[in-house]
Amino acid sequence: MKLFDLTGKAALVTGTSGGIGQALAVGLAEAGASVVCVTATSSDETVEAIRRLGGKAEQISADLGNADILEDVVRRATGFFGRIDILVNNAGIIRRTPAAQHSWQDWRDVLDVNLSSVFYLCQLVGRHMLERGSGKIINIASMLSFQGGINVPAYTASKHGVAGITKALANEWAGKGVQVNAIAPGYIRTRNTAPLIADENRYRSITERIPAGRWGEPEDLKGAVIFLASAASDYVNGHVLCVDGGWMAR
Repeated sequence: MKLFDLTGKAALVTGTSGGIGQALAVGLAEAGASVVCVTATSSDETVEAIRRLGGKAEQISADLGNADILEDVVRRATGFFGRIDILVNNAGIIRRTPAAQHSWQDWRDVLDVNLSSVFYLCQLVGRHMLERGSGKIINIASMLSFQGGINVPAYTASKHGVAGITKALANEWAGKGVQVNAIAPGYIRTRNTAPLIADENRYRSITERIPAGRWGEPEDLKGAVIFLASAASDYVNGHVLCVDGGWMAR
């Protein structure tokens, strides 16, 4: 299984305070990577979980919606393990409001975290990867990278943008040893999807469309992130991998 072995690799994962980000960080650590976890809070639950497994992990608390601090985040993250071999842009926020009432502030807040920080972190980390001629960048897209959603115009726009950035960077960097891809989670049980789960009718209608017959758990994404972070995906570029129980096939 050497193709999937991440021993000796250093990863930077954003949005690791729980849910998908936590699962991705733990999955990379289970495959052998050392992980720098970036959270908007002071929570160190993910770091502690990795250390209990015998892995190496460090934490940075940062508001990724503030572009002025991103260079410092990358500098600090690189300092922990000497380099960043794997970047996972997972951090994201969502504001649920009908489009006609969606405020400009909500629009800007969502786009700053979900889209602008993704590009800037890809750029900052990608420069070092290009110098070395190797690296893996994994952006977290969404089913709303393909669809419109309801009452989440800024989130939908941001996730369409994430898919676009992924393809644009792959076009430029694939020939230089840096693989840029994305994972599009389906309907996963997280804090962000709690309002959908609480709506009995919406929950039922979504579940009925999923061929797998169930919502996903954050742990269902571990295999995908390990694949895209490892040598197993060295010829995979600009791909948006749906991990959705078959939602997009329906």
